[in-house]
Amino acid sequence: MSDTAVADTRRLNSKPQDLTDAYGPPSNFLEIDIFNPQTVGVGRARFTTYEVRMRTNLPIFKLKESCVRRRYSDFEWLKNELERDSKIVVPPLPGKALKRQLPFRGDEGIFEESFIEERRQGLEQFINKIAGHPLAQNERCLHMFLQEEAIDRNYVPGKDKRTLD
Repeated sequence: MSDTAVADTRRLNSKPQDLTDAYGPPSNFLEIDIFNPQTVGVGRARFTTYEVRMRTNLPIFKLKESCVRRRYSDFEWLKNELERDSKIVVPPLPGKALKRQLPFRGDEGIFEESFIEERRQGLEQFINKIAGHPLAQNERCLHMFLQEEAIDRNYVPGKDKRTLD
């Protein structure tokens, strides 16, 4: 019994960190912010849009910075596309708030500032979870959602074939 294996628990030797390493840009980053909600239209054609700003240095994205305007139904489209065509578990979106859409309410319903802010936070959490997933980063629908002004709903689903040159 003297031949028992003992795990090597010594620390790995790492090089000392200098100021460039400590305060330089991160090696890989992906930042997505949802901000500046705007409600447009009147009556039943009224809806709220949000700016979706992305900054990254990941080579998979063709643009390193982009800013597009999206509405809740665009987030639903992205969720449905990913559920249909990818192998990832897609997190839930913030709820539809159907009760807030009922007529004869004493408040603004889904156009009330507190609701819009709550939804904005939920959409930001949703898109950051999705975009942070390595498999989702290959999906064409995510690239279109984050980087193209208009979403082509007739696109051919699949992987983004961008290669690292």
